[in-house]
Amino acid sequence: MIRVFLSYSHVDEDYRNELEKHLMSLKHQGIIESWHDRRILPGEEWAGRIDDELNRADIILLLISADFIASKYCFEIEMVEALARHNLGVSVVIPVILRPCHWTGLPFGKLQAATKDGKPVEKYPSLDDAFLEITQNIEKVAKRINSSTAIPLTATASPLDILKNQPEMIKSELPRSSNLAIPKTFTDHDKDTFVIDAFDFMAKYFKGSLEELKKS
Repeated sequence: MIRVFLSYSHVDEDYRNELEKHLMSLKHQGIIESWHDRRILPGEEWAGRIDDELNRADIILLLISADFIASKYCFEIEMVEALARHNLGVSVVIPVILRPCHWTGLPFGKLQAATKDGKPVEKYPSLDDAFLEITQNIEKVAKRINSSTAIPLTATASPLDILKNQPEMIKSELPRSSNLAIPKTFTDHDKDTFVIDAFDFMAKYFKGSLEELKKS
């Protein structure tokens, strides 16, 4: 399931609530799950929880308004981290322009907004019209992410994730996963040998995968 993080100014909480109502359609279909800072429980360290959720997000929605831009935390912390993840290819950042403001020259201004031509939600005939369009576009991005089987080479991708998602035909003389065979019964010696061989295999396979990625 695609994880969606909502970054917003608390001044715009009513807009966030309306957006979440529309996103329920995608949640009911099992396409996405969403998170925002109002989900932080009493006693939790809020900055650390926000950072954790940002680092787990597949899609990060920036709910843009003059208040978002004026918010030190939204603009200097959440937005900066979101764009860093976007540039690494581990998350997709989507600006959602809530109210008219001067945003096109800002760091996220180069990104395609959730509405056509970055039209502010406030300028639509109704909030339903705006959030319907936004929800449909979020759905397209979520399905595109789901349909992709490639895992980028980043700090968030484990060696096992990379190995499981490598193409079957890798031009390398290093061992392939098809060379592994697990006996039906194990002695203690078999178990020890298997563990050693498995780690050795993974190390060589990972090295071969990295070499192949460098060539592409």
